Amino acid sequence: MVSGAGHDACNVAAVAPTSMIFVPCDEGLSHNEAENISAQQAADGADVLLHAILRAAVAVS
Repeated sequence: MVSGAGHDACNVAAVAPTSMIFVPCDEGLSHNEAENISAQQAADGADVLLHAILRAAVAVS
């Protein structure tokens, strides 16, 4: 999914393949001081990152 978000990934993408993992925020609120995620949402996002890293490691070996 293409995102219009202007995070650090925009700068990294100029020199390396880049992607972002989006974790749903409570009530859909993001980029706001009231933004919040649960421990389970954080764990789910970390799990996606872990599996992406493992998949990339296998691909280059």
